[in-house]
Formats: sequence, C-alpha cells, structure tokens
Amino acid sequence: MSQDQFVLPGDIIVTGDYQPEQNVILDGDRLMSTAIGFSEIKDDLVTVTPLTGLYIPKTDDLVVGKIVSHNALSWEVNINSYYPGILTASDIFGKDYSPSRDDLSLKLNTGDIVLARIANLGSRDPLITITGENLGKIDSGELVKISPAKIPRLTEKNGSMIQTIEESTNATITVGQNGLIILKCDNSAGLKKAIASVKMIGMIQYEVNIEDKIQNILDESN
Repeated sequence: MSQDQFVLPGDIIVTGDYQPEQNVILDGDRLMSTAIGFSEIKDDLVTVTPLTGLYIPKTDDLVVGKIVSHNALSWEVNINSYYPGILTASDIFGKDYSPSRDDLSLKLNTGDIVLARIANLGSRDPLITITGENLGKIDSGELVKISPAKIPRLTEKNGSMIQTIEESTNATITVGQNGLIILKCDNSAGLKKAIASVKMIGMIQYEVNIEDKIQNILDESN
C-alpha cells in the first residue's frame, strides 16, 4: 500500500485493523476517504491530506504568518488556517511584560510577516512562538502561497527539490507548513525562476515527472 496514494471521497484506502484520522471514516473494517487528496498510512493511523483547503496546525510546525491586529496582551496572526495564530506579548517581552509600559506595535505591527512555530494546540486558536533560531519578523523577500497539501512535494526526499531550486538560482527558500513560502535572491532572473518553480509545484495535481518540469524552468535562459 502506497503511503502517498491519490484518493477521492468514498474511495477505500485500506481494510483491516487501522484507525481513521483526518478526512477518513470507518465503515466496518474499511477505511474510506471523505476528501480529494493524498492518503497516508503511518503505523495504524490513516490520514487524507486534502488537495485544497486551509492549513490544519500541528505542534512544532514551522509557519509563515501575517500580523492582523493586536490587543494589550497578544497579536493575532493569519496563518492560512481556520483560526488565527495567537502570539503572546510575553513571547517577545518576557514574563515581566507590562501592558502599561510596553507597546506591542513597536515590536510588530499590522501587515508584518513573521516566521513562527506552532507552540500549543490546547485552545481553539493555536499559540505560536517566534522564540527560536531564525524565527521572528521577516523584513525582505517574496511571499508565495500554495496549497498546504502541496508542501510535502516541495520538501520531500530530504529537501532535494528545494536544494535543486536553491542551487540553480542562488535563492534562499523558507517553507511554512501552512503553504506560505518566502523566497530571497539578489538576482532578479534567479528569483523569477525560483518563484516559477514553487508555483509549478503548487499547480501540478498528479504529475509524476514534476522533477523534469522544474528542471526545464531552471534550465531556461535568462
């Protein structure tokens, strides 16, 4: 059984002693998909990642988000999900944060882009953090959005796809599991190729020769 099998609603993914997770239902001993996407069997758990739709947060996922608003205690961050990410003031100011003394807008303001990690899913709105290496406000780069379901195609095989694009274009690619990607490159032609390559991955549905299509983009003359 392939762990990356394209399925439609109603398709039987597997039969036997397995447990349904995301977008999967149990019908007797048959596990059936309820979405269009790719099935994955890990241990005894069966999941379908939909081709389209919003990002479903998972703890420790790296995400790119946009500051939407803030109040006295936290920022609200659009992470391309059903619910916004919440970045607490104490994540930046520390435990001694004081609403009367510290101004959140001096650190992050509406429209700012941040690289963060999902810290906690204990509440409806996931808590995110920008405390950690390379996390925080992103001041430069081009933002590209693809379906979160396509991110594994970009990062699979130990990141060889990203490595190929970066080496061919001299670009730096930062991938959010939520489908938001930051690309940086000093060369405009290289940046254009890198963006086109990422967008191609986002558009292709079931293409098995995706590596060849990406290489064709990268091989084009400037």
